[in-house]
Amino acid sequence: MIRFFLIEDDPVIRRMLERIIMECNLGEIAGQASDGIGVSIDQLYGVDIVLIDLLMPGQDGIQTIKKLRSEGFAGRFIMVSQVENKEMIGEAYLQGIDTFIQKPINRLEVMSVLKRVVDHLSLEASLQSIRKSLQILDVKAKEPVDADHKSKISQESSLEQKARQLLLQLGIASEAGAPDLLLIMRWLGEEEQRGDKLRELQLKELYTFILQKLHGNLDEQSIVKEVRAMEQRIRRMVIQAFTHLSSLGLTDYANPTFEHFAPRLFDFQEVRMRMQELEAGEKTTKCRISVKKFLSVFLLEAKA
Repeated sequence: MIRFFLIEDDPVIRRMLERIIMECNLGEIAGQASDGIGVSIDQLYGVDIVLIDLLMPGQDGIQTIKKLRSEGFAGRFIMVSQVENKEMIGEAYLQGIDTFIQKPINRLEVMSVLKRVVDHLSLEASLQSIRKSLQILDVKAKEPVDADHKSKISQESSLEQKARQLLLQLGIASEAGAPDLLLIMRWLGEEEQRGDKLRELQLKELYTFILQKLHGNLDEQSIVKEVRAMEQRIRRMVIQAFTHLSSLGLTDYANPTFEHFAPRLFDFQEVRMRMQELEAGEKTTKCRISVKKFLSVFLLEAKA
């Protein structure tokens, strides 16, 4: 069961959030606090998601997140705020929040946001279980682990950890396509570590390889359906990263995340066009985005 912790100075909002979580069977409330000053890593033992207010007396949400991250908390943060200041929102994403819930609290929005993050955590746990099972079978089928094999495992772990950090930096860690991206990175990393040349695959071919590796032999109809679903999840995630970076650039052109990633992951002319769209209040984009370029550069960044 997913465990939540609430950090919010308004008791009415805490009660509303608690009621929504309990009535929708999203998880359980592990604890609550009216500000971030007194919250320690010990109180968050076993907590999966922290719902935290941005503006609180004494210590704001961003300061609290920095403190808890430095103490080793590895769970998810969801910011609850009515702040529309782009600089503060950009800073919150840089500190690793998954997403925002806008005040005043809307029940449907809260349900939608929390369900998406909970589903992502459940999917991640399932993938973790599959990986562990495959690793156990792999170890049983081989000779005792030698130094080279240990090095390979360490490199794979390092690649996946760096990929997770990149997902947080790009504001897409809670997107439905994030687990798909991690699987793709792992497969591409394994291909290269075996010394194989990465083939010039079409994206649909790549998605098909990943799904067959994960699920075994699927019938043709199921493959087509799963490939289409993966394709849509990944494209939506890439568009979200594109919009997130454009938003950071619109707030602060010298933002280090924007400066580093925007011209590498995307065509910078398209990024500038998206910034203009955001400035005009347009939610959808007409910009051209290369998913293949994004995946290729993401792998290079994860290996750096």
